[in-house]
Amino acid sequence: MAYLELQNLHRNFGPVKALDGIEIQLGEGEFLSLLGPSGCGKTTALRLVAGFDRPDAGAIVVDGKDLTSVSPNKRDMGMVFQAYSLFPNMTARQNVAFGLRIRGKKRADRNKRVDELLELVGLGHASNRYPHQLSGGMQQRVALARALAIEPRVLLLDEPLSALDAKVRVQLREEIRRIQLELGITTLYVTHDQEEALSVSDHVAVMYSGRIEQMGSPAEMYSAPATPFVAEFIGTMNRLEGTVADGGVEHGGTMLQIEAASGRPHGERVLVLIRPETVDVGPANGSTGGVNTLVGDVVTQTFLGPVTRLKIIGAGVDVIADVPTQKALALPVGTRVAAVLPADGARLLALTEDVPALAEEPAPAGR
Repeated sequence: MAYLELQNLHRNFGPVKALDGIEIQLGEGEFLSLLGPSGCGKTTALRLVAGFDRPDAGAIVVDGKDLTSVSPNKRDMGMVFQAYSLFPNMTARQNVAFGLRIRGKKRADRNKRVDELLELVGLGHASNRYPHQLSGGMQQRVALARALAIEPRVLLLDEPLSALDAKVRVQLREEIRRIQLELGITTLYVTHDQEEALSVSDHVAVMYSGRIEQMGSPAEMYSAPATPFVAEFIGTMNRLEGTVADGGVEHGGTMLQIEAASGRPHGERVLVLIRPETVDVGPANGSTGGVNTLVGDVVTQTFLGPVTRLKIIGAGVDVIADVPTQKALALPVGTRVAAVLPADGARLLALTEDVPALAEEPAPAGR
């Protein structure tokens, strides 16, 4: 049964549709990431749940209670912002205790709760430091502890890691997930970082232009994107346009035997989506191509640690492939290679419209 529901939410800012009828159902204790480019409406949705803004239409329901018209201070939501928003004149302990003090909790109860939370976020040793004496990661841990102190119904996080450096981001996202699982708190997380969303979430909802393009588990979103935009936004994807013919797909003069093409109408224009890690690459050895094999030259190599990304270009060929770095040493720039595409690892979508641009858009009410 759904614990948090966003029911047909609409929000307009003048002529701009920030939200265009989004629907979300999230079970108690589940973690959902709203993922998308700037201007897609994800922060607007979070603000509506928090009560900082009101929808033009639709409802926000938590545990069966309609909170759409309830003021923010009565919704019992815990909010963590991108910019920490700590009180500079208060210590870490005082910041965490603030919400409890406002709610009239007894001093002994406050102190016990604050001690528990500071230990939970790994800051028991820094409880008497002021924000300016803490690193960015430590400040965000204090902000998280403060949001959790009131035992909120729902934890809301608005790009909480975007101001931190890469190593700290990875460490803190793992801590957020650990704490969320330990407390069993329903969580709504806003991010534009697809790696972040896929690594911490039970569910991911990809948004574009005020709508949810697709929602599912991280594995589903990565392996079975439902639209060209989702395929482009989550991970890196080869996009090959072609035409269904003879149970396969004809692309630039090469026949691709793609299992997903079975049963599709002859002549249909389709988009073949193939992840770079599923492309097998080796020296061409005089090959000019063939079924599922494209021949071209390695034009760039991008070192990614255990794998190296090759960009391969030739006549009618433009693909990327992730190969083990040790193997890539034998395929330097300029090497003529054969790229073999998988028959069973491709996703097919009808080519009915262009993929929307991923450029950032104006955001009248946030991202």
